[in-house]
Amino acid sequence: MEFDIIIEGGNIVDGTGNREPFVTDIGIEGDRIVAIDDLTDAETSHRISAAGQVVCPGFVDVHVHSEISLLGGRDQFAPVMQGVTTHLAAPDGFGWAPLVPQLAQELWHYTQFAYGDAKLSLNWNTPDEYLSIFDGQIPANLYPQVPHCAVRLGAMGWDARPATIDELKAMERTTREWLEAGACCLCLGLDYQPSANADLNELIYLSKVAASYDAIYAAHIRYQLIGKKAAWEETIEIAKGAEIPVHISHERVDDVSAEVLERIDHEDIDLTFESYLYPAGMTHLAMMLPMEYQTGTPAEMLANLENSEVREKSLPYLRDKLGNGNQIIGYNKSGKYIGMLLSDAAEREGKTNEKFAYDFIMQQDAIETFVMPWETSTEENEKVLNRTACHPRMMIASDGVYNIPHPHPRSYGCFVQYLGKFVRERQLISLKEAVYKMSGFPAERFRLSDRGKIATGLAADIVIFDPETVGDRSTFFDPIQPPVGVNWVFVNGVPVIEEGDVTGKLPGMVLRHQR
Repeated sequence: MEFDIIIEGGNIVDGTGNREPFVTDIGIEGDRIVAIDDLTDAETSHRISAAGQVVCPGFVDVHVHSEISLLGGRDQFAPVMQGVTTHLAAPDGFGWAPLVPQLAQELWHYTQFAYGDAKLSLNWNTPDEYLSIFDGQIPANLYPQVPHCAVRLGAMGWDARPATIDELKAMERTTREWLEAGACCLCLGLDYQPSANADLNELIYLSKVAASYDAIYAAHIRYQLIGKKAAWEETIEIAKGAEIPVHISHERVDDVSAEVLERIDHEDIDLTFESYLYPAGMTHLAMMLPMEYQTGTPAEMLANLENSEVREKSLPYLRDKLGNGNQIIGYNKSGKYIGMLLSDAAEREGKTNEKFAYDFIMQQDAIETFVMPWETSTEENEKVLNRTACHPRMMIASDGVYNIPHPHPRSYGCFVQYLGKFVRERQLISLKEAVYKMSGFPAERFRLSDRGKIATGLAADIVIFDPETVGDRSTFFDPIQPPVGVNWVFVNGVPVIEEGDVTGKLPGMVLRHQR
């Protein structure tokens, strides 16, 4: 038999999390794995030696703000360089279809902190129209989710109130439209507008629609409004009320979540979560305002901030949230102070941290992004990260933000950091389990039946890396650094990374959930 490509002599880690690594060859025909065996005598025009290297499934990033950067720009290949072959769209419920242009533009303004200065038409009447812009244009696969922010906005605008019956039915129609287009999940950002205004009734109502399509529920939960423990409890209530598997975005196992996770285990609740395993997040400063002052269109919110009473009520809130001002400025409309600490920028302007932050939101039209370090000690941070890294319900996802001047290091290093730091150096988890948490586990959870494993008949999304050198180089103050040790990455059988170099090929496709 003749193959398009043979990968020979690699140490196969198959993505199931169960089978021990084994050495053999892999035969690829078109976009599929067609043989896993000794292929020494087989014919091929392209034979790749993987001796001494790990061969595993491509990684699946279930929470990443990458859909626009995949279309071009500085970071188009940044995720695939660390082995990510499939991205889920609409993280935090962000999305801009199907919306009338004015609403789409308002939502783009609101979400731009996570996407940079990309120029988009923002005129898609259906989910399929939006998804069509990716065909033949991306280096990795894109898998849609239902963007709750757009769903709610289309039904009832920016109103900060519960939905009426008619509005719920309008949201249901749009949710079904996305699910019919192949969305795998109802995705929400419950600290972001307008999703933050959804009540429990709305969440359960739409989750029941998603469950009828064998989709799941995933959310950035309601930390800001009701607190972490209550937000976990709300997620459990949704799981029970809608009889749907639930997933929590960018979490960690600290004392609060560990207590709830014990209950989840005891009650056998179908809940998973993901982590990027860095002691800092990334978002916009506007999220640190009292929730009542975040509502409305971006223009309405900014106009409200001009009110002196709103300012006086917000400053103590910001003071508490900002701590010592160690946040790093990653992006803003004017390009000022990129890479600087907020406290240093505030000092340069002769302001307190909270006054600088409040004024900066207004000066930048609420288009600003900051790295947000955890407000706990380094010792406590490392304890939590180590505890999180091996939790059985945790999978890896980057929450990467791209095409901004100073991204979070997780954008360039999340997956390889896990392999280098937590597997090789700290030996907290086995290689087979780690690969499972980056491939087979997210693929199973988000209903990707033909990805996430090395098996005959499955898609040839494959990573070849050196287990002795793989790791991240990206840091908080020097984040735009490619990883090391990832030598080959195949997407649908096509090499996008070849001997450590980007090939420039764009074999990615839009994947669709099949019930």
